[in-house]
Amino acid sequence: MSTSGNPRSAAHNDRRTATTSGAKPRVPSSRAAAKDRPISSGEIQPEDSASNAPQKSNTSHRVNGYSRNTTERQTARVHSQITTRETLQVRTKSPVKGLPVDGDGIDDRRLRSRDLDRTSSPPVATAPALFRRREKPAPPPLASRISIPPLASLLPESLEPPSLKQLSSSAQEDAILDDLLYVLMGFEGQYIRYVDSYDPSVEKHRLAGPSFRISPGIDPSLRDLTISMLKIATYYSAIEAFVEVQSREEFGAINHALCASIRKLLKDYLVLIAQLENQLITNDSFSLHVLHLHTLPTSHMMFQIYTLAKEILQKNALLEDDLDDSVDGLDDVDDILEKLREDGELPPGGMSKTVYKGGNVLRLLTDRLSYMSGDPAARTLLQTLLRDASRPYMMMLNEWLHHGGIKDPHAEFLIKEQKSIRREKLEEDFTDEYWEKRYTIRDADVPPQLEVVKDKVLLAGKYLNVVRECGGVDISTAVHDVPRSFDDPRFLDNINSAYAHANSSLLSLLLTTHALPARLQSMKHYFFLDHSDFFTYFLDLSASELKKPFRHVNVSKLQSLLDLVLRQPGSIAAQDPFKEDVKVQMNHVGLTKFLMGVVNVRGIEQDETNDPSTVEKYRTPASNAAPSTAEEDNNMTGFEALEFKFSVPFPLSLVISSKTVLRYQILFRYLLSMRHLEGLLVNSWEDHNKILSWTHRSRDPRLEMWKRRAWTLRSRMLVFVQQFTYYCTAEVIEPNWQRLMARVNGSRDSTTPQDRGAPPKVNRTVDELMEDHVDFLDTCLKECMLMNSRLLRIHSKLTSVCTLFATYTPRLTRDLFPADASLVDTPAANRYLSLHHHHNHHSKPATTTTTTTTTANPTTSTSTSTASKPPLPANLTTYDPAKLAAMEDLMGKYEQNFNHHLRILLDALDYYAATETVALGRLCAQLSTAEKGGRERVGGGLDGSGG
Repeated sequence: MSTSGNPRSAAHNDRRTATTSGAKPRVPSSRAAAKDRPISSGEIQPEDSASNAPQKSNTSHRVNGYSRNTTERQTARVHSQITTRETLQVRTKSPVKGLPVDGDGIDDRRLRSRDLDRTSSPPVATAPALFRRREKPAPPPLASRISIPPLASLLPESLEPPSLKQLSSSAQEDAILDDLLYVLMGFEGQYIRYVDSYDPSVEKHRLAGPSFRISPGIDPSLRDLTISMLKIATYYSAIEAFVEVQSREEFGAINHALCASIRKLLKDYLVLIAQLENQLITNDSFSLHVLHLHTLPTSHMMFQIYTLAKEILQKNALLEDDLDDSVDGLDDVDDILEKLREDGELPPGGMSKTVYKGGNVLRLLTDRLSYMSGDPAARTLLQTLLRDASRPYMMMLNEWLHHGGIKDPHAEFLIKEQKSIRREKLEEDFTDEYWEKRYTIRDADVPPQLEVVKDKVLLAGKYLNVVRECGGVDISTAVHDVPRSFDDPRFLDNINSAYAHANSSLLSLLLTTHALPARLQSMKHYFFLDHSDFFTYFLDLSASELKKPFRHVNVSKLQSLLDLVLRQPGSIAAQDPFKEDVKVQMNHVGLTKFLMGVVNVRGIEQDETNDPSTVEKYRTPASNAAPSTAEEDNNMTGFEALEFKFSVPFPLSLVISSKTVLRYQILFRYLLSMRHLEGLLVNSWEDHNKILSWTHRSRDPRLEMWKRRAWTLRSRMLVFVQQFTYYCTAEVIEPNWQRLMARVNGSRDSTTPQDRGAPPKVNRTVDELMEDHVDFLDTCLKECMLMNSRLLRIHSKLTSVCTLFATYTPRLTRDLFPADASLVDTPAANRYLSLHHHHNHHSKPATTTTTTTTTANPTTSTSTSTASKPPLPANLTTYDPAKLAAMEDLMGKYEQNFNHHLRILLDALDYYAATETVALGRLCAQLSTAEKGGRERVGGGLDGSGG
């Protein structure tokens, strides 16, 4: 096109390359022909300039009396060093509208000049070279991205353009149009420049966007249109700075994807500017008003992106004053602790402020989309940004749902993984940390689209992760045909189907591959003494060892005896495939003390459990009064400290965890204590029916009545223990066990869908199975009175009375001989007393506890030479009438204590059966049979009617 046919063609023929390049930095020039101006000695030449590039001849065009000088320079790409205001100062006030900067260096645009005064203003001389190359090392490739173009305010006044007051209205419009095309790309113009308060070297200023000022003297109508379009320049500069900052590594993949989507929009924006410049060059009717009309839709789009970017920056505290010493905004305390546990070092930036990323960014986009749903343009824009930003998140989601793995290097996913919690610690894990804390939900980072299904997402990945660790998932296969964004119609179906598949896979792994029902049945045999013929045999073999204090018990010997019993032919345990997993161990804390410590610490928040003062504050007075000294634990026998340990492999350890095994052990120790107490009372019954001092009918009616009282009390105690054991096993454990197994077997049936072609349905989940197991154990503990401090204390006192009476029976047997005048100093009495007196005398130093001794009839005792034994004490061979009174007083104390505590227990059972646990009513009715004899005894006195 000829210059005479189009006046703007000659003036703007070289601007298209500069506009479409999309680069930002501009270095100042005079925009006039200054080729022949010599460079003064005071000028500072910039480094790595493009002044040595080959130049074309300058051509001067004269159109309609106006002089236009165009300086053309061939574009040259060179690697330039980082250019700042300190290293680049030129003696020109006007910025060169060229020199875009890209990743390779500075692109020196063609310099052109134009006579803005359309009358007769003389052309301004142009400099032949504004830049000269210095012999410096090549800068790094990214230097141009962080370089700051010099400000136009630093140019000398001699190079200032003519004032707008000197120009006509048409010339002002041309000048403003020419400036606006550069300002809209983030550069300063000749008449439109940054305000003095704006400093492009300050990151916060760049993120907030520059404000512009227009030289005075402009026509008011032009000024209003210009001001309305300058907002776009502010938006563009701020958005470009936002993209640069949010693309840093620490802001995560979601922010990176969002910035990539915004870059596409900015590229379209720059294409629009290039098209507008082409219109300015080729269209004579192009005016400031036309430019304003063309930029209106873009202004709305840029405003939406600008407000979004501003809100994200405010969330990241990048537009506010930072408090470097503040630790209130820690990124994630758990992540910092996790890093310390793994490496012993804080991660880089671990003490920095919270970074707004991941699900929070998606939540912000979703919220803004709902607010702007009435604006079609804004809705389309935000939908595009949300779709692009959610793609990395959907990749992480699909990896978690279909492979059970987390690929989240920036901690953006809604599922958080604690890598320090490993499955190897399951045996010592009494809080189910692996299952409860290995994978958790970041509640503050959940996108709104996943809010209603976040639990399903968590469980699906957890289930599949367990199956994957057992080799049931091929993680090498890629996932195809899955939704890639939140707006995909298959989004929720993908989550539901993945959840159903993961659940059925893990249920099948637990119930079929690892035989969970058989494991539970085996535990019932060992811990609940079900079909416990082997256990009775074990107690008989290890009785001598278990009578010792628990610290003196040989655990290896007990383990050998247990292995021998479990392999005994004909025993139910001999056919058990899991008998190798049962081990013997000694607990160093008494059962009552342990349970009182558990049930009396309640109502404490999670964060307070580590504070001893808080625990003491929540303790009840009863727990402080309960025996808790070390002496109590040291006096425990092997019977009281014995417990089983059951080892299970992964993944069964998720269901049969250390927490559940602890509950089994509590119930086992409780049933064992009742079984042992029953054995002591049975031994007392044997003594009462075999030993001469009990079977001999005395001529003293008081002594006979005392015997009847002892028989009655022993019988009532035995009834109490047997009824209590029957209640715990037959009316608590067995019915609840049957219900548990019904639900377990129902879960196994639900894993096989009836219709093979139908999508899997979730009838039972692994978490429900785990909850059923824990609920079964908790119900057993509650209905066995082990979770009620008051009932536990009363029961402990009752069993203590029974134990004292049973262990004191040998002493009562010995005291009966001198209390009966017809037995004193008889040969049979002397043989029994001699045998047991010397036996107790020699065994007393070796044993610190009083134990039962099953005695035989003294008439069958082996005769021993009395000459080798010291004589019996006189108090055993001489009749003492005061013995009977002391024995009656002692028996009265036993009866009083037993009756008193039994009455309190029955009243408490009646109360709790009406208010809390209905099952306790059955126990109350059964124990009332043990109380009847006590009531008759109190009412009948000593006349024999109480027997």
